[in-house]
Amino acid sequence: MRNLATAFAMAGLIGLGGCGAFKGGESRYPSTEGTGPTNPNPTGERQTIFGSDGITLFGGDSKADQGTGIGINSFLWRASLDTISFMPLTSADPFGGVIITDWYQDPKTPGERFKLTIYIMDRRLRADGVKVAVFRQTKDAKGGWVDAATDPATGTRIENAILVRARQLRMQNIEAGQK
Repeated sequence: MRNLATAFAMAGLIGLGGCGAFKGGESRYPSTEGTGPTNPNPTGERQTIFGSDGITLFGGDSKADQGTGIGINSFLWRASLDTISFMPLTSADPFGGVIITDWYQDPKTPGERFKLTIYIMDRRLRADGVKVAVFRQTKDAKGGWVDAATDPATGTRIENAILVRARQLRMQNIEAGQK
């Protein structure tokens, strides 16, 4: 029985090995000549899914309105950190553009606390390049923290403060470059 299984395995391997020995079969390898499914654009530049610039790692274009070095706008990043510098940070990811604060309780209002998540969503300095999510909790009668509604304008006010600071940082950068 074992010899029969070995014989079938050997015959299968020999049969598969001989598949390339016959001429006249259609080749599907990419060619550099002519047109067809393997080379639909023989005269033009080869297209890629990454666009004409390809993939840029660790920097790339250093236009003044983009900031440099990280995957998001550096002015928005620094402005976000400046704006919320009074709050403790839980996480800050400059490549993903996410800043998460820990709960902050203002000494003037001991019955409530806030937490922020800031998303920087663009390499350009634009008004829609930053989004702030605000979370609020209040103390209940037993002294535990309970989620509470947040005024939607609070997030917008923080976004505006970040944008103002980002513009200031950009102007300082431009002025420093002119000196």
